[in-house]
Amino acid sequence: MSFPKTPGGKGFDVLQNLPRITLANLRPEPGSRKLGADIFAAKINIEVQRASEGVIAAIERNGGVITTSFYDPISLGILIKPVPFFLRGQPIPKRMLPGEDMVPYYRNAENRGYLADPEKIHQARLALAQKYGYVLPDLSKDELFHMLSMRKDVRQIFFGLCPGWVVNMPEKKILKPTDEKLLKYYSS
Repeated sequence: MSFPKTPGGKGFDVLQNLPRITLANLRPEPGSRKLGADIFAAKINIEVQRASEGVIAAIERNGGVITTSFYDPISLGILIKPVPFFLRGQPIPKRMLPGEDMVPYYRNAENRGYLADPEKIHQARLALAQKYGYVLPDLSKDELFHMLSMRKDVRQIFFGLCPGWVVNMPEKKILKPTDEKLLKYYSS
């Protein structure tokens, strides 16, 4: 895992969740995708579509959290280019669930899948720490526990923005549905 440096080294806060749009815009150089896992030292809470065992270990060794999540093509397009979507004034759609052939991957705790049992994820974290020879930090005692324990709903595209909400960019407002039928439709 390698991250290009930002100009002047400013403007990047690792204490925040790294949204997919940021990672999509990093565009790693060909062949550099696996470099740096042994020197990676940030404590992050990150959501990706897929991750290797080595990447998972590199993040968790530092007290970070990684979740693999499915994004359908429409949701991924909205997530990568949110401003044009928000400017259309449309409600944020529900993220689709993975196809039948992908469900096993996202239910697997070893992959840190977003559909996996949290207790099995804890066991898988311990097993991976043993395999790679590091002590797994106790997240519940970490000063960043709140940030590290944040999770999106399985149907949410954006962290902090629910399906059905409309982001009004010109007026800098978020409009939330109040109609019972809409609330039921957009709920998980």
